[in-house]
Amino acid sequence: MKPDRIDLDLTRQEPIPEAGVQAALALMASGKLHRYGETGGALSEVSALEAEFARELGVRYCVALNSCGAAMFVALRAAGVKPGDAVLSNCFTLAPVPGAIAHAGARPVLIDVTDDYTIDLDDLDRKASSSGAKTLLLSHMRGHIADMAALHTICQRHGVQLIEDCAHTMGAGWAGRATGTWGRAGCFSLQSYKHANAGEGGLLATDDEDIAAQAILLSGSYMLYRAHGARPADEVFERWKYQTPNFSMRMSNLAAAIARPQFGAVLADRCRRWNERYAWMAAALADAPHLRLPHRPPQEQFVASSIQFSLVGVSRAQTEQVIATCARGGVHIKWFGADEPVGFTSAWTHWRYFGEPQQLPNAERVLAGLCDMRLPLTLTRADCEALCRVIRDALRELPL
Repeated sequence: MKPDRIDLDLTRQEPIPEAGVQAALALMASGKLHRYGETGGALSEVSALEAEFARELGVRYCVALNSCGAAMFVALRAAGVKPGDAVLSNCFTLAPVPGAIAHAGARPVLIDVTDDYTIDLDDLDRKASSSGAKTLLLSHMRGHIADMAALHTICQRHGVQLIEDCAHTMGAGWAGRATGTWGRAGCFSLQSYKHANAGEGGLLATDDEDIAAQAILLSGSYMLYRAHGARPADEVFERWKYQTPNFSMRMSNLAAAIARPQFGAVLADRCRRWNERYAWMAAALADAPHLRLPHRPPQEQFVASSIQFSLVGVSRAQTEQVIATCARGGVHIKWFGADEPVGFTSAWTHWRYFGEPQQLPNAERVLAGLCDMRLPLTLTRADCEALCRVIRDALRELPL
């Protein structure tokens, strides 16, 4: 049976809130797109965004950068990671995470993945002991959150500092504590397809005054660091301003103006609606043959802006067949088991700049069948049901 073809754009976004549109128009009319001005008293749009996001997350400091990848690199550098240092990181992630480690001149020690797509805590425990690494760059990949209390205990036992990649977990948490607040710094994304859409942008959140001061200087503040809305005291900058390079990774006022109206009640409503769509999809796929959805414990307060599932009990050729059949039906699924990187999707075996490939036996099996789809808020319940029909029909063509 061939699936009916549907026509849905899984990259389609909701409009920018009107307040963001008007703020952007006002900025363009003024020409004041750079976040710093050498004279004048008012804080910039970027400075206001930093202060507002810090309050919303409940941290002391926030630094806005031009991408989440830049925020991760800056966080590693400000946390003291030096060229040649070993940095622990989960293998199931996207290219900006190993890219940030490479940007810092460090070498990754990759941690295996569980069947539920989170970092393997037993493998983390082993490699934190054996590698000598003192930093973990943890990716909450595609919004899947590990047992953060257990992870925190492992890091403390081995003297490992934690930096969180929260590109997919803005508004999410574990057991009532927000992601991005478990370690020394949390890094968030404002890229389109994420929880707040500024096109591109990153936010580094921290309670550590030395990380915050260095991050501001590293981002490219020159000596205009007093123009930040969520910054440490001047004496902290005195410790760092003569030895910290300027990497020119600032956020523009335009990106900040677009992003500012997308927090608070707007973000909370988006989180609710994303999880609603995830529930529709999960229910429709729950008993599909050869398909496994991850277990999500009650402590995991996730925000499901995408859905992942595994094809199990099928060969590689059959997996390719399902993905091709779905594509002909108008459902384009990202597959982490592909031989070559495609679009935004790559796997640890593709990052050859690391040198010798690392052995990750569970990842080889899990990623071989791991499928990934965005869930834009523009999808209706009928859209979600149509997507699932195409997937289920493709799976029914396989032998039981």
